[in-house]
Amino acid sequence: MHRPARWGLGAAAAGLATILGLEVASLGEMDPLRRTISEHGLGPDGWIFGVGVALLASGSVAIAVSLARKRLAGLFGTIALLGWSAGLLVTAWFEKHDWSVGPSLSGNIHRVGSFVAFLSLPLAVVIIARPWRRRERSRAGLVAFGLGICSVLWVVGIGTAILVGASHGLSWWRVMPLGLVERGLAVTEVAALLALGVWAAAGHLGEHAGPSTEGGGPQVVPPVEGRATS
Repeated sequence: MHRPARWGLGAAAAGLATILGLEVASLGEMDPLRRTISEHGLGPDGWIFGVGVALLASGSVAIAVSLARKRLAGLFGTIALLGWSAGLLVTAWFEKHDWSVGPSLSGNIHRVGSFVAFLSLPLAVVIIARPWRRRERSRAGLVAFGLGICSVLWVVGIGTAILVGASHGLSWWRVMPLGLVERGLAVTEVAALLALGVWAAAGHLGEHAGPSTEGGGPQVVPPVEGRATS
């Protein structure tokens, strides 16, 4: 198993477990249909949420490194996956708006980071795991690609709901059960990330490297030993 991928999967799983623990602990206090996941960042236990998101972001970076080193991810896919990680770190560092007090600069930065993260991950997965890029297909890669497409559909659905709401004069956070939709998108995207990590951990260096030159140079075919020459 490739060491960066193993570390990445471990860190991502630890971050996911931390956030799930917060979700379970707050079931009686927070409405998961309307309140977003980053609501955990407010209050005295906000540092736990920050640690969980930072672990997920660190794991994502390690998985990106593994995919890049094994030539499973091209330049654009790697940049998009790192964009997801950077967006997560921003959401972990900057708290969302506390509407009992009012909007804040921290909340605006948090919102930008969350948009970057949620948009970058589907793009990264579709670019990296697209099955037509290579001849041999990995099951984990195909699963990641399918989850990436599902993530894209989530994003398109959210954008459509926002446009429909705006045309009727409704605020974008009121046109859908925002907490439920965000959790559905987050679960799909994290599952896609873990599938990428499993793919990176399972293969050998250079495995599935196809003829695509994205992010790399041309393929060099070694001469066949013993070939007759004239």
